[in-house]
Amino acid sequence: MAKMKACDAAVHILQKEGITCAFGVPGAAINPFYAALRRNGNIRHILARHVEGASHMAEGYTRAAHGNIGVCVGTSGPAGTDMITGLYSASADSIPILCITGQAPRAKLDKEDFQAVDIESIAKPVSKMSITIMEPARLPSIFQKAFYLMRSGRPGPVLLDLPIDVQMAEIEFDPDAYTPMMPHRPLATRAQAERAMDMLNAAERPLIVSGGGIINANASERLVEFAELTGVPVVPTLMGWGTIPDDHPLMAGMVGLQTSHRYGNATLLKSDFVFGIGNRWANRHTGSVENYTEGRKFIHVDIEPTQIGRVFGPDLGIVSDAGAALDQFLQVARERKAAGRLRDWSKWAAECEHRKHHMLRKTEFDQVPLKPQRVYQAMNEAMDRDTCYVTTIGLSQIAGAQFLKVYEPRNWINAAQAGPLGWTLPAALGVRAALPDKKIVALSGDYDFQFLVEELAVGAQHKLPYLHIVVNNSYLGLIRQAQRGFEMDFEVSLAFENINVSSDGDADPGYGVDHVALAESLGCKAIRVRKPSEFDDAFAKAEVLMQEHQVPVVMEFILERVTNIAMGAEIDGVNEFEDVLCLDPSLTLESGWVSMNDGMEQGLVAEPEKDPV
Repeated sequence: MAKMKACDAAVHILQKEGITCAFGVPGAAINPFYAALRRNGNIRHILARHVEGASHMAEGYTRAAHGNIGVCVGTSGPAGTDMITGLYSASADSIPILCITGQAPRAKLDKEDFQAVDIESIAKPVSKMSITIMEPARLPSIFQKAFYLMRSGRPGPVLLDLPIDVQMAEIEFDPDAYTPMMPHRPLATRAQAERAMDMLNAAERPLIVSGGGIINANASERLVEFAELTGVPVVPTLMGWGTIPDDHPLMAGMVGLQTSHRYGNATLLKSDFVFGIGNRWANRHTGSVENYTEGRKFIHVDIEPTQIGRVFGPDLGIVSDAGAALDQFLQVARERKAAGRLRDWSKWAAECEHRKHHMLRKTEFDQVPLKPQRVYQAMNEAMDRDTCYVTTIGLSQIAGAQFLKVYEPRNWINAAQAGPLGWTLPAALGVRAALPDKKIVALSGDYDFQFLVEELAVGAQHKLPYLHIVVNNSYLGLIRQAQRGFEMDFEVSLAFENINVSSDGDADPGYGVDHVALAESLGCKAIRVRKPSEFDDAFAKAEVLMQEHQVPVVMEFILERVTNIAMGAEIDGVNEFEDVLCLDPSLTLESGWVSMNDGMEQGLVAEPEKDPV
């Protein structure tokens, strides 16, 4: 058996588990691990400017491609606590990342040692496992267990804390004898699939809700096959957006209080049966449970047993990996269709598609300063089908989800549950590190962009080019809109007279931060856009700059200060603050969201008018 330092064993294990890239910041208590990384030489390291940024880079890296696990590394004390936001975000969205922290020597724990902290206890609520490794000989087995846990059942993050003397200790370890553990996946049974198909066949107006579990299972193609085989329309959740292409006839729109489509909410309200696969019934999707569930039966398929019934009790719960469940559903559906025992839902699907083409929101605005809707229209026109969008929270994200188009899984990368400000920029760098040849577009409001803006320097230093759209209204826009209910506009304006911006220059002094100058000072390129006539040239220029310099390029769009984006407290009570584009006036709540024209009564769809988005 070979003898080596425990830190060297740890790096060998990372390599054996498929890790090729790590993000982090070196420091005193983690320096032995960094020395092992250097000796090994097979794992790329990207130096972050903030350890929270490194944790979000690890998230972006994981979310970018099936099978990836992002690794975040930092020293003891504040580096570990800086990772907590990344751990929370990853845990909330079922994303595996591995956080590795240094720690004070074992003999100094609980003795007021410099930067020593009980990171194990701090991280436990937001991780699948958090442990300070106290015995050097146990390090290999604990690392092995960490990867097993991250990949098993509902995926999630792990934190491993390494006292400096544990890292330096010599242990017996043979890298050639190390083998990763096979992760555990619960599997649906044939009997469960039969019962599920019985319930589906009894429904008149069924919907499939496809969640992030389908993406985690790499099962989007099987989801589309199941939808096409049965003819049942699909509602993706925010985490499941891209499981079915936006332009697929059976894509029925997103449902929710904020990140939803008018036609998606209307279709859900018209349904009588919901088949949830790999979703979690988050309240931004459902609104009140009473309203969401009234008059409908539910099936819930989830990989985590404790998730079934957590929000509401389904009529049938199935604990299973989403891909394995879809395999069973497909087999039963094929057999029943061949035997002529599968119901025909074509009229219902046509009705849903009609709503999709006619219940829209207006985007064609020409005023200056810009309305955000017009920016998203331009993005749809400028980006190709394979574009990957990265974003976190705010009016920019909500409006983006309402207006952008997504056609592939993992082309919408979003901190959906936690939504930490500042997440977008480092996550986009992690996505770029994972996907060197992908078209990547990050979307931020001005405050999200400023939150961890120092990470732009990482993109410049490590040649990680991507396009960062900043929609700038110099406001905490979502918080401002939420404050309307409290009849205030308090401490949410980011505007000030920037003394370094001249009145005859390109920047608007009243908008405060000069994002173009800021981006350029960090080694990147930036373009400011003020009016629709500049869109085409600006997007073309951004592409040239990325290719030429291989750095992030920021496109700042100057928005009107206040735009209220559609949202509400219930899925049947979304407030439309701006103009809607209603191409069939007969589609109303009072009509039951059913067109009154004869064609629809016969289950036929007329040629839809062009979707301006």
